[in-house]
Amino acid sequence: MSSFLSIFAFMLYAVVLVILFAFGINFLYLAIVTLRQEQSDPAAPPMPEMPRVSVQVPIFNELYVAERLIDAVARFEWDAARLEILVLDDSTDETRDIVQKTVERWQAQGINIQHVQRADRTGFKAGALALGMSLTDAPYIAYFDADFVPPRDFLLKTIPHFANEKIAFIQTRWGHLNRNYSLLTFLQSLAIDAHFVVEQYARSRGNFWFNFNGTAGVWRRAAIENAGGWKQDTLTEDLDLSYRAFLKGWSALYLREVVTPAELPVTFSAYQRQQHRWAKGSLECAIKLLPQVWHAPISLGKKLEASFHLTGYSIHLYMFVLMLLYPFIVYYSNYFPELMALYGIGVLFNLSALAPTMYFTLAQKELGGGWWRKFPAILFMMAFGAGMMTTTVRAATELLTGRGKSFERTPKFGVSSNREAWVSKKYQLQLDPWILFQIAVLVWCANTLIYCYYMRNWIIGIYAGIIFIGVLFVTLMGLAQNFQVRQYRKKQAVSPSMPAQA
Repeated sequence: MSSFLSIFAFMLYAVVLVILFAFGINFLYLAIVTLRQEQSDPAAPPMPEMPRVSVQVPIFNELYVAERLIDAVARFEWDAARLEILVLDDSTDETRDIVQKTVERWQAQGINIQHVQRADRTGFKAGALALGMSLTDAPYIAYFDADFVPPRDFLLKTIPHFANEKIAFIQTRWGHLNRNYSLLTFLQSLAIDAHFVVEQYARSRGNFWFNFNGTAGVWRRAAIENAGGWKQDTLTEDLDLSYRAFLKGWSALYLREVVTPAELPVTFSAYQRQQHRWAKGSLECAIKLLPQVWHAPISLGKKLEASFHLTGYSIHLYMFVLMLLYPFIVYYSNYFPELMALYGIGVLFNLSALAPTMYFTLAQKELGGGWWRKFPAILFMMAFGAGMMTTTVRAATELLTGRGKSFERTPKFGVSSNREAWVSKKYQLQLDPWILFQIAVLVWCANTLIYCYYMRNWIIGIYAGIIFIGVLFVTLMGLAQNFQVRQYRKKQAVSPSMPAQA
């Protein structure tokens, strides 16, 4: 029986390592594609006349950032007669009043802007976007989430590229309004830079499929309609629509030099909620779209890249399996020496875990500004990413059990300077009971580390240690920030005269 279990454990270990190795090799491939490409975006063709453009802004309870975004899009450099702005406001709090006053202020200045409100949130964001589609016949629609502040020349730098009639959408690079607000926002910026500077860039330039990121981009109306419109059957309606458009034969363009700044979540609970939604939505899209991708009349290379893309969050699930297997591998590698050869191959394959570090480094090198100063944080990203695997495990669990189908927004507080506080603002999230699962993972990793020390297995000890540090970091950050909110509320209860930010 022990022999059977040892073989099963090592075979599962080998299969997971091979899959992770494949992802690592693909990271390296996309990095090579990035390095081989010209650094500049394609030149925009001349624009004989400005076409009609609808700018649509979906908002739900965003009292700290709604006015900032509306002001930004109202200042767009575009022919006022050919520009309309639809604020798709599903808010249920004082955000509605803020939006109404801001819209009226710009209407008084001659801007074609409307405040659109729904009686209910059917379909959540996808439902709001579908409504927006029905309210305009403009051939191009630009989308911005509430935490973004697009530059005034955004339309001038994007719309001319639609001269290529095959382009369904244009995506721009996300910038950061509060990169240096805290360690959390800085780590987020490294991850987002890697996605936009390397991954999106390489997929676009390598003629592979990539996704519209839900905001800071423009769609051709005809492509949305041809692909079946905005749908609410996944939590990532942007990824879903992108692939449906590619499956219909459309192409897309990514502009790396057009930067649209956004506010990064400043609380770990908000960031965790965002990552949970993205992970679950991506897995939903993988289940829905991968069969269609593999039946599509496209090259094998495109099918493989699309598969890596759609299943990207599954890396966390494979890491979780490895974490569970580590104690068994340590045990059986000592008591069944004949399996040591397979274990040795596993150690070699584990080196692919360094690929994401190279990915983050390349992104910062491409952006300039002394990437070597960021290298300690880049190294820590390996642990931080491992710590976030528990969030993806939760997303996968809910997907399998059919729970958690509602769209949960990511709170924004309108903070960009570290002199601005977030703890006193609304939209604070309660401590998530899922933290008990994180603590259980911590205990498992701690026991694995102790066992590795006892058995003198330093290799697995290193990897288990990285996971332990990551889960410890995210757990302590969640607890610490929740404690800050609780302490502030206690002080408010004792001294209600203290000013609260609204």
